[in-house]
Amino acid sequence: MLTLRETALALNGALTGDADLVFTRVSTDSRDIQPGDLFVALKGERFDGHDHAAAALAQGAVAVLVEREVPGTHIVVPDTLAALGQLGAFWRNRMSGLKVIAVTGSNGKTTVKEMIATVLAHYAGADAVLATRGNLNNHIGVPLTLLSLKPEHRYAVVEMGMNHFGEIDYLTHLASPDVALVNNALRAHLEALGSVEGVARAKGEIFGGLKDGGTAVINADDPHAELWSQLAMGKRQITFGLKSAEVHAREVRTTDEGSQFILGAGIDETHVLLPVPGLHNVGNALAAAAASSAVGLTVDEIAAGLASYKGVKGRLERKTAANGAVLIDDTYNANPDSMRAAIDVLTGLSAASGKPSILVLGDMGEVGTEKVERHIEIGQYAKDKGVQQLFTLGTDMTHAAAAFGSPHYASLEDLLAALNKAVTPDSIVLVKGSRFMQMERVVKALQADNNNKKDA
Repeated sequence: MLTLRETALALNGALTGDADLVFTRVSTDSRDIQPGDLFVALKGERFDGHDHAAAALAQGAVAVLVEREVPGTHIVVPDTLAALGQLGAFWRNRMSGLKVIAVTGSNGKTTVKEMIATVLAHYAGADAVLATRGNLNNHIGVPLTLLSLKPEHRYAVVEMGMNHFGEIDYLTHLASPDVALVNNALRAHLEALGSVEGVARAKGEIFGGLKDGGTAVINADDPHAELWSQLAMGKRQITFGLKSAEVHAREVRTTDEGSQFILGAGIDETHVLLPVPGLHNVGNALAAAAASSAVGLTVDEIAAGLASYKGVKGRLERKTAANGAVLIDDTYNANPDSMRAAIDVLTGLSAASGKPSILVLGDMGEVGTEKVERHIEIGQYAKDKGVQQLFTLGTDMTHAAAAFGSPHYASLEDLLAALNKAVTPDSIVLVKGSRFMQMERVVKALQADNNNKKDA
């Protein structure tokens, strides 16, 4: 990968040890060291990687990147976190012929990232595509993703997340994307950003890092499309949307198994079979199509890739409960708008199949000062959309339960006891909540029985 000499020069660091040694991977976790690694000693409020530098070397690390002198081969820099970012950017810029697609948004960014990666892998082969693993989308995860690039990669799909202003700006300048995409700006991270417009501006920072000749991909259906167009002034721009956009869908038909639609990009059209449910996922597919179009794929190549998309763990993931009920695992995270989208999917599936709908919700985090109103909104929305039973867990979800007119459960055990009585083999159950609520516990409990039945 790189010699220690090259690394020290790139970081303006002080090297102690053999300058010709080569590391083949970068790790920030001393528990995951492999022979040939460079260990980066990061510091946090409750940990200090410097305490594990010796252990990393003993496990086979070639060297350690540190902020102070330690025994063994090392490079000293003023700030290891900043150096990690510098090194990621340095390595990304060494890759010739690589197209980087950067993705952000309040909802659906991981889904869009995976859709793009699926389309590109179907087109160019899996070995030609690198995508952010899971949601490693922050100031540590993005550099580590860039440092995972190999010469055989033709495309990299890099997810970027944030909680505050300036974070996306930092990440996009590390990645220097050829294509930058904002999926949407919705009611998430309001505690730090103040308003949805603040969220939109923070997300729009992604366009500031675009390479010369790069393309901004903008959701024409989002109220902030004009703002993003202004932030991307001087760049090539492609819009996508369900209404009126360069990359668009018409004749959309949704079923409990997925969606069908005509994908249009300019004057070209083709039929798409998307194997995941929900109208919002048609929007996600259009985002992926626009980004893929920006790097040169045709509508037919895009459609073939979308047809092979398998979904993302914990995001409207269809499973089967132990008693045979349909179980929709949407437990990865939640905000008011993703809650609404999930409720739409549940009630759509219920209406199409005639099966009773059961909604299980945990608290939403990071909704700012209006958390009471936002939880009331979700309870009322579920009621208005015709959800038949609502089960809620968490302090704030008491307000949703009151708006819906359902009991609230103070503990997971109480909720499960009531839920197990309510779920019949012909039920459709959707489970959702913010990450800290760990609502996947409900999914696992509904799947568990003495026969060890597995996911559908």
